[in-house]
Amino acid sequence: MRFFNTAGPVKFEIHYCLSMRLDISQIKNLIDQKSYFALYAPRQSGKTTAMSALVDQLNREGKYKALYVNVESAQAARGRYLEGIMLIVSCLKAAIQLTFGPDDPALKFFEGKKLVASEATGDELQNFLAYWAEHSEKPIFLCIDEIDALIGDTLIAVLRQLRAGYAERPKHFPQSLCLVGVRDVRDYRIWSDENQQSIIGGSAFNIKTESLVLPSFSLQEVRELYQQHTEETGQQITEDAINYVFEQTQGQPWLVNAIAYEACFRDVTDRTKVIDAAVMERARNQLIIRCDTHIDALIARLHEPRVCRVIDAMISGRGGTQDIPDDDLQYTIDLGLLVQRDNAFQIANPIYKEILPRAIVSRTLSNTITQQLSSYQNPDGSLNMDALLEAFRQFFRENSAIWLDKFDYKESGPHLLMMAFLQRVINGGGKINREYALGTGRVDLLVIFREQRIVIELKIGHHPKYVQDGLQQTAKYMDTSNATTGHLVIFDPSNTSWDEKMYRRVEEVQGKKITIWGC
Repeated sequence: MRFFNTAGPVKFEIHYCLSMRLDISQIKNLIDQKSYFALYAPRQSGKTTAMSALVDQLNREGKYKALYVNVESAQAARGRYLEGIMLIVSCLKAAIQLTFGPDDPALKFFEGKKLVASEATGDELQNFLAYWAEHSEKPIFLCIDEIDALIGDTLIAVLRQLRAGYAERPKHFPQSLCLVGVRDVRDYRIWSDENQQSIIGGSAFNIKTESLVLPSFSLQEVRELYQQHTEETGQQITEDAINYVFEQTQGQPWLVNAIAYEACFRDVTDRTKVIDAAVMERARNQLIIRCDTHIDALIARLHEPRVCRVIDAMISGRGGTQDIPDDDLQYTIDLGLLVQRDNAFQIANPIYKEILPRAIVSRTLSNTITQQLSSYQNPDGSLNMDALLEAFRQFFRENSAIWLDKFDYKESGPHLLMMAFLQRVINGGGKINREYALGTGRVDLLVIFREQRIVIELKIGHHPKYVQDGLQQTAKYMDTSNATTGHLVIFDPSNTSWDEKMYRRVEEVQGKKITIWGC
């Protein structure tokens, strides 16, 4: 039985998988035109699977000699570029043996050579690629994966040797080449220990013709992937379930596979039972709780200064794109954390929207917030949001000065404390939908608890304009989300005394009663 893949490249014989997701005609045109190009996408998006399939197809067609090689092992060399180059040449040797067999003419290059740094001259990669092209009966297409795993002078040396041989293609160097990684080569910022300066990837590799991006799954592709499970097992997956997964993941390939694996191979293993949206929601929640490798790798990025600057502004809603370096925005997009949608920068999907605030505060607040849901329920079991927000205000008054000082996320600290507090209390009894985007000036929270739909709008500022804007925004969000009640929480960052900051009043806007909470 095949299954949904959540680790490493897809193996077509054991995993459910989609057909080629690249535009083959576009790539073949680039190869025919003797182009050097890049393919990039976030981790676990299917780059390796797609390029391996492309290489296999090209070799079957017979026009080119195509090779896929992964050079991640050379990351260990870091700035020791002689060692790094020899490791990469070793990777090429092994890939050729595996792909074309031990008698391939290119392997004669290695006769009598020791692939060790102590005997390296530093130009072995360029020399080998020239030798291979000269002794190949067909033009060469080379795909180098995990190129951006290389560090410092090793990466600089690779890019420069590829550039040096470029003019000699196709008789004396590979006809076409694709660099595959998480980021586009133009965005590399490479520190050279040898030169004691930063090198821009675009300048070290200025022969790139084009950069291709591997897209996420479309709704139809999610449907096709899940249909394979139904065809092989008979287990039905409802259309609502498929739509729910696409809405929650926005087609991110690992998430699409991981939710389905959790639902079909851990939760509901009886193939006579239908997988519906409720099953998929349980699977989604399990992924968030477990923080599997893919999610954990994203979380590790959150404390990088470049990512922190973007996500901090995103969660706080303050500032705009003009306040953040373009390189930081692009880097966060390349990592898969951010997308530009509807003319705004947003977190890539609802699952990440929930994971990121939890992850940022988890280390700091894991044992600090001890409130229990039962303390904030009315006799009929409904949620007493007034009591909950009053308790948060007191918590914020007592702890914010200490805890906010520990956050890397200074701008969004109050919002993160609020989200952590609500999550701890409501977790298991309801759910929280979060909406935040760069430059909106606010965070929208929708608490769904049984039949209650409660809007909580968060803003930072002490000018009366913030309150008036917040009231209008809260009323609008109450309308669009069909909320039963609305609250506006204003965090005052000024040096005003706590007694002055802490106020509560009710106002009516557009026929809706909204409680304002000063903090």
